[in-house]
Amino acid sequence: QVQLVESGGGSVQAGSSLRLSCTVSGVTLESAAVTWFHQAPGEEREGLACIISNGDIYYQDHIRDRCTISRDNNRNTVYLELDSLTSEDTGVYYCAADGRTGWGSFHPTEYHHWGQGTRVTVTS
Repeated sequence: QVQLVESGGGSVQAGSSLRLSCTVSGVTLESAAVTWFHQAPGEEREGLACIISNGDIYYQDHIRDRCTISRDNNRNTVYLELDSLTSEDTGVYYCAADGRTGWGSFHPTEYHHWGQGTRVTVTS
């Protein structure tokens, strides 16, 4: 059974940076794609960054300049760092995983395994 647990959210000041963690169990990161999504209040869930089984990384264009995704295979954990936070970064951050190798997607409907989300509030 694949499970994901996000952590690292909270209230942060505008202009600061944040690192979120997604700890995965039930599948190894070398055999899965993990993608971070952001859901702003009242908005659809939107993909931000994806790291696939072979370690290749993909970013959505609107976030690539201030976003870094990485993983620690020993800890089976994927990280998301966001810089220069603004109020638009407020919302819930989810990680999602799929056990397909050589594959990744920013479409939330393509993922079957999700964490519970971690809430981020950016204050000015």
